[in-house]
Amino acid sequence: MSEEMSKPVPRPGILDIAAYVPGKHHAPGVAKVHKLSSNETPLGASPKAIAAFRAAAEKLERYPDGQALELRESIAAVHGLNPANIMCGNGSDELLALLCHVYLGTGDEAVITEHGFLVYKIQIMGAGATPVTVREKDATVDVDAILAAVTPKTKMIFIANPGNPTGTYVPVSEIRRLHAALPKNVVLVLDAAYAEYVRRNDYEAGIEIVSSNPNVVMTRTFSKIYGLAALRIGWMYAPADIIEALDRIRGPFNMNAPAISAGAAAIRDQSFTQEAVAFNQMWIEKMTVALEALGLKVTPSVANFILVHFPDVDGKRAPEADEFLTSRGYILRAVKGYGFANALRMSIGTEEANRGVIEVLGEFMGRKS
Repeated sequence: MSEEMSKPVPRPGILDIAAYVPGKHHAPGVAKVHKLSSNETPLGASPKAIAAFRAAAEKLERYPDGQALELRESIAAVHGLNPANIMCGNGSDELLALLCHVYLGTGDEAVITEHGFLVYKIQIMGAGATPVTVREKDATVDVDAILAAVTPKTKMIFIANPGNPTGTYVPVSEIRRLHAALPKNVVLVLDAAYAEYVRRNDYEAGIEIVSSNPNVVMTRTFSKIYGLAALRIGWMYAPADIIEALDRIRGPFNMNAPAISAGAAAIRDQSFTQEAVAFNQMWIEKMTVALEALGLKVTPSVANFILVHFPDVDGKRAPEADEFLTSRGYILRAVKGYGFANALRMSIGTEEANRGVIEVLGEFMGRKS
């Protein structure tokens, strides 16, 4: 019997996929740990969302609403959308996977950018298609590079806007220029996971362009500013034809009831959301100034994290800094897999955590903060 016949074998291409590796969670031997590796909000979830979650726990014997209507209507009310054009999922990861499995197949190509979310490549390859990676310019998505990579095989384009781990963004004028030059059968995916944090007049998450075009979708998440990462809630705004196609293969109960209730309460509590925005804006500026004063380079960020670049000097590079920070209880995200071997991504944390990172990096760099 051949080796192929002696056990189940994945279809060709699956074992070529590099599994996603999340940021580390632990600092062995350290009494108090500040986890700043996953872009979680330091403010936690809205008290109203927590109350809704607890109330839902009283009915765990019941199946959830398979259409997540309460959540979709809450999202629609806040953003002024038609609930029929909204799909919710088990994190935006599920929605990205559905898009790939519906619109990509063997022989197709999908364009991604060099510093884009690693899940894009995983899902493209999982659907049997080929990812085509294009360079970014100054850690920012380059529209011309994307257009140069489009061929008759191209069926989808992924743009994280703002980008992760860069924190940079593409102005809406550039998004519109990109879309205008694309073939009508290419799906443009705008992943706006950090949109709520952006305070720039030339930024648009994607709602307007989705509303007026049949081949653009926008994905969002409740894992960041809404503080519901543990519940895995994502949503997508898309044309009716795309929603209808994905609904054919979406799991019938792909969201749990506590997540639906908590998500609906969280997005309606906009005063809590604005507190999170204000806190983040203050500390993004403080951290950038403080770290640059230590001789480090920080990529300008519009999200809730910063990309910190270390000097190309023995003993002062990112791996050494990561080890030094971890030994003090501060866990940042190594981003070598995203093309930044000499940088760390830091989520904006509590005041205590932020000040602690400044102090520890000051010690690491041999300077006073």
